[in-house]
Amino acid sequence: MNKLQQLLASEGHLLLDGAMGTMLMAAGLEQGAPPELWNVEEPEKVRAVHRGYIEAGSNIILTNTFGGTRFRLKLHNLQDRVTELNKAAAINARAEAEAADHPVLVAGSMGPTGELFAPMGTMTFEEAKAAFAEQAAALDAGGVDILWVETMSDLEEVRAAVEGAKSVSDLPIAATMTFDTHGNTMMGVTPAKALETMSQWGLAALGANCGTGPEEIEVVIQTMRTLSPDTILIAKANAGIPHWVDEELIYDGTPEVMAKYTKRLYGCGAQLIGGCCGSSPAHIKAMAEAFKTELPELGSMAGTAVAPSPSKPARERRHRRRRD
Repeated sequence: MNKLQQLLASEGHLLLDGAMGTMLMAAGLEQGAPPELWNVEEPEKVRAVHRGYIEAGSNIILTNTFGGTRFRLKLHNLQDRVTELNKAAAINARAEAEAADHPVLVAGSMGPTGELFAPMGTMTFEEAKAAFAEQAAALDAGGVDILWVETMSDLEEVRAAVEGAKSVSDLPIAATMTFDTHGNTMMGVTPAKALETMSQWGLAALGANCGTGPEEIEVVIQTMRTLSPDTILIAKANAGIPHWVDEELIYDGTPEVMAKYTKRLYGCGAQLIGGCCGSSPAHIKAMAEAFKTELPELGSMAGTAVAPSPSKPARERRHRRRRD
């Protein structure tokens, strides 16, 4: 078993971290500035974010490398610093994981390139694969435990990331897509199609992240679990939907809301659960408490796949929750 499987077998579930970008902006990162540059210019501020999530209870933390491919870094004229910035991010996260008082794995975040494949765009599959390989090699060299492909909308880009990672590393790979357009990804991929396709690539885990909030991901996870009883599923939702309040972007998913979501998502079949945009250590702490106080049976379920919840279908629960 790889490290992810070993830890999941011992814990029964794993708590992921929350947002990185919004936390760094709260620490002073300017709007539009590349977060990855802080891996070398402000490493203590990046490490403080990791530390906050670990202290809140996270078992897996993601590196500050969401935009770490040469395509995204080129927007800031940093395309020649891919290896430096990604390796530094991995080292920062590794240091905090090693200092933790409980087992913590480091996942190397690999986000979308921001480009479209030809003929809709100009990027070729081989160019994308090479870019992800470059990033994956640097993350591996920095000491991550998992390569974590996230926030994807195009299955071809996921495949490019997976193949690129496999060409340079033997680390386990996880992948998540974003379902935010009528239950599909922006490129029209359904949860069922995502599961069917990604299940063929030997991934350690797969699922959904970001999107429009926890209720949408609940439907995705229930669909995937119904189709596959054994796949390790990931749910990493935004903390609700953002709203502008006094010129500040506020997410409406409170820690209490995310704690309830944790319980529901586990019931739907997710074993790796965390937060995405708008979430903070306070959200993760509330989610950790939900596992401790509301799901005492988890210890006896370690290492087993979770069946779909026998309660009302997720969409019915969504409508009920809006009335709460």
